[in-house]
Amino acid sequence: MPTACPVCALYYEPEPGFYYGAMYISSGFSTLIMLLTGMGLNFLANDPPAWVYVASVAAVVLPLAPLLYRYSRALMLYAFGGTQFDPRYQRS
Repeated sequence: MPTACPVCALYYEPEPGFYYGAMYISSGFSTLIMLLTGMGLNFLANDPPAWVYVASVAAVVLPLAPLLYRYSRALMLYAFGGTQFDPRYQRS
């Protein structure tokens, strides 16, 4: 991730440790995905063995981990960093 936005020059790291909160948000996203995957397996696969749950949850969450952390950082910036969308900087 670059240190500043190439379009509007917003500095992405407002203070040291700002993104520790993003790790908690990412953890919440991962937990939600794990719960939904587990409940889906329980209802659709008729309660398979435990190894199926572990393999399925790992197959879903691990590839999504970088994406979840990226979106959680953006959410953290919008919630606590004073960042807002400005249509003047939108690329056409």
